[in-house]
Amino acid sequence: MIFKRELKRNLKSLIIWSIVLSGLILMTLSIFPQFAEQQKEMTKLLEAYPEPIKKAFGMNELNMGDLMGFYGVEIYMMTTLLGSIYSAILASNILAKEENEKTIEFLLSKPVTRSRIVTEKLLAVFVNILILNGVSTITSMIGFQFAKESDVPIDTFSLLIVATILLHWTFGAIAFMLSSILKKTRSILSVSLGVVLAAYFMNVMAGISEDLEFLKYFSPFKYVDAAAIINDNAIEPLYIFIMAAVILISIFTSYMVYKKKDIAV
Repeated sequence: MIFKRELKRNLKSLIIWSIVLSGLILMTLSIFPQFAEQQKEMTKLLEAYPEPIKKAFGMNELNMGDLMGFYGVEIYMMTTLLGSIYSAILASNILAKEENEKTIEFLLSKPVTRSRIVTEKLLAVFVNILILNGVSTITSMIGFQFAKESDVPIDTFSLLIVATILLHWTFGAIAFMLSSILKKTRSILSVSLGVVLAAYFMNVMAGISEDLEFLKYFSPFKYVDAAAIINDNAIEPLYIFIMAAVILISIFTSYMVYKKKDIAV
């Protein structure tokens, strides 16, 4: 009941985000043939970029004349960042909005436990994230046809998709935990988006300045770095473990806090 209601509630935003992300993916991939044809000129242009900028966005490790390299620099940045923002927005409101909209009393009057409320809402968050990633994956595969490139390494592409889902689940779990702890949806949303943007900029700043390179280890964006995944054809097991640990701890905390939370009705 709760799971289906949340899917229906969030369907409109899911459709909007899917359309926007799909449009950006197709539009960007459509320029790849021209980019590849003019690779020498584009390479010279990219060489003019400051070294820290190239390092921050993986331009120094990926060949943008190759479709996977182009995808890793141009598309992957969009899917990871925009998807993380969507995950944070979705998860930050899903628990607290019941109190803010004064619907929690009706919900608790039904034969459902608080644990079930958390479980079904959390499941709705993860399923929505999976759907968004499914849409972006299908769109990317369609875009590869527009890019006139048939030699796409499926194993590498699959790893990038798995890494993106793990990243989105990580930020979604953190935002969900905040939704169980805090009460005001505005505060939760601000903090959740702050976490995503801070993590992203820490990763960028770590690439720009050697003095700040240590920051990358505090950013989940580093854990799913496109250059490392494409070049090594693998996701670092340690990073998978860290993201899984963050997700599980966030979920466990959400259950513990919400079960004991003094809910205003």
